Amino acid sequence: MQKRFGFFGVIILLISVLGACAPKTVYIVNEGGIFGTTYRFVYQHPDDQHKALNELLWRFNSSLSTFDSNSYISRLNRNEAGLPSDTFFLKMFAMAQEVTEKSSGAFDITVAPLVNAWGFGFKNRETITEQLIDSLRQYVGMDQLRIEDGCLIKKQAGVMLDGSAIAKGYGVDVAAEYLESLGVKNYLVEIGGEMRSLGLNAKGSIWRVGIDKPDFDQFNGTRELQMIINLSGASLATSGNYRNYYMEDGKRFAHIIDPRSGYPVNHSLLSASVIAPTCMEADAYATACMVLGLDSAKLLVESLPGIEACFIYHGEEEYQVYCSPGFPLDEESGN
Repeated sequence: MQKRFGFFGVIILLISVLGACAPKTVYIVNEGGIFGTTYRFVYQHPDDQHKALNELLWRFNSSLSTFDSNSYISRLNRNEAGLPSDTFFLKMFAMAQEVTEKSSGAFDITVAPLVNAWGFGFKNRETITEQLIDSLRQYVGMDQLRIEDGCLIKKQAGVMLDGSAIAKGYGVDVAAEYLESLGVKNYLVEIGGEMRSLGLNAKGSIWRVGIDKPDFDQFNGTRELQMIINLSGASLATSGNYRNYYMEDGKRFAHIIDPRSGYPVNHSLLSASVIAPTCMEADAYATACMVLGLDSAKLLVESLPGIEACFIYHGEEEYQVYCSPGFPLDEESGN
């Protein structure tokens, strides 16, 4: 049930972002790298905020990245005593608790021991046996954690946290909310395919973004879009099992680990794209949907006000698509 910081299956279609605009309408484009992936920020503001945004994201990284040995979450995983929780962690933890409850445990940030064992985490892969999985499952579950006097308390030292399936979306929110604090009314913030937008692009049109067609052979240098959607005043995140996987004995093992069983998911759902008010929510629920599978994911989305989703799955044809009623397909693109 993990998503690396460095992934995901949504690409931005920014059409003439720097088109002919009046001098007072300045759209700035910032690009760079963070969380092991890339970012692209497009926003209307008279001053370039790249330096401030970059510094903010690196502070965020030092809180929640399991690939930074000095980060707050890494120190928690080493069981350093008496660490006061920082603001980034506390907000992430509260959202993780909510999504875990609403998804009946399909989303769980304590899945780290299992993710590591399967070779998709921040430790070396282990030899998988039924006994190993059973032994690790005792450390998985949000009931293993509580906040007390501003500190995270674990029931057992073997409990470890992996925020990869929520933190990249949260990072998008951090950048977007910084821009909003400056009074920015038009922006699109994207980190590794997760995104949040507001207002209009430089041509005065709603932001249009693409969702990839799942492709297990994606590294052949080509990418094909499944659909284009309109996005403004909302966030979009996609989780999929078709990029981060390995083959062994003719079987495919994907990085989405079910925290309830301890094993990689194996069902028809290939990708889940979720729209939510915040990208942290969208990120977490996209992972929860991938764990649940098609039918249960539909029921989850139907139960959540303000959440829409698109699921791409194996069917009678090569790919089939389900979109919830409010999913904002772009009519001009023929979707």
